[in-house]
Amino acid sequence: MSFLISVRELKEKIESGQEVIIVDTRFQLNDPQAGRKAYEKSHLPNAVFFDLENDLSGDIGEHGGNHPLPEPDVLAEKLGQAGIDRDTEVVVYDQQNDMFAARFWWLLHFLGHDRVFILDGGYDAWVRAGYAVTNEIPIRNTKSFQPEIRRKEVVDIEMIKNNIVANSATLIDSRSYDRYLGKAEPLYKKAGHIPGAKNYFWMDVLNKDGSWKSKKELQQHFSKLDKDVDIIVSCGSGVSACPNILALKMAGYQNVKLYPGSFSDWISYDENQVETKDEN
Repeated sequence: MSFLISVRELKEKIESGQEVIIVDTRFQLNDPQAGRKAYEKSHLPNAVFFDLENDLSGDIGEHGGNHPLPEPDVLAEKLGQAGIDRDTEVVVYDQQNDMFAARFWWLLHFLGHDRVFILDGGYDAWVRAGYAVTNEIPIRNTKSFQPEIRRKEVVDIEMIKNNIVANSATLIDSRSYDRYLGKAEPLYKKAGHIPGAKNYFWMDVLNKDGSWKSKKELQQHFSKLDKDVDIIVSCGSGVSACPNILALKMAGYQNVKLYPGSFSDWISYDENQVETKDEN
């Protein structure tokens, strides 16, 4: 199973007149306006823009993490306004192979959509291929997106706590190894990881040139994980976990779930302990 499409394949789809909605999700965590500015400057022809914080996240509260899931009906309304229903083929891209396109892919999967593909290499690969970009903002025909929510794809903090006690699932932390160990923490008040978590840095599903690894390479990468056991994927706030979820699914893992609040939700409860040792 692959969730990727090459720039050549997308170009051929466009030229053949196939209906495909293209979505730009470029974003920078350290500059929340950078993605929209980049989109307004240039983007793939007819691409619509979805913003991580305004469209692909809900309101931040005391708990729930720094990028809580958006309300399904709110996101469904925005998807419909962009011309997307559950039968529409969608191609989503980032600047390169970044985490934000994967977040969009996961959210649509969560809402019951199965025809979403990530543009391998993103905007940069499209430009390198010599294909045209534009600054024209498209107007899409509105559709009705009717979500069919896959609630079993997510876990909450109580399920995480139960798992720590029962050890009934494998918990993955998708952040860098230094953040996992608590040696570096640029974003949060506490450093370390949720007790029991194993570290699989999300960028390790990519090759050195930034391209996605093959199915065989991903199977080797995750070979220590039991396919018969639930795998819960976390990160800092439920965003960089999504490339790992995609990669696990590409490698043939079926029982894969997201902890949307991730570490930022976990540490919002003062009584929750953090670990700083290697538990791989």
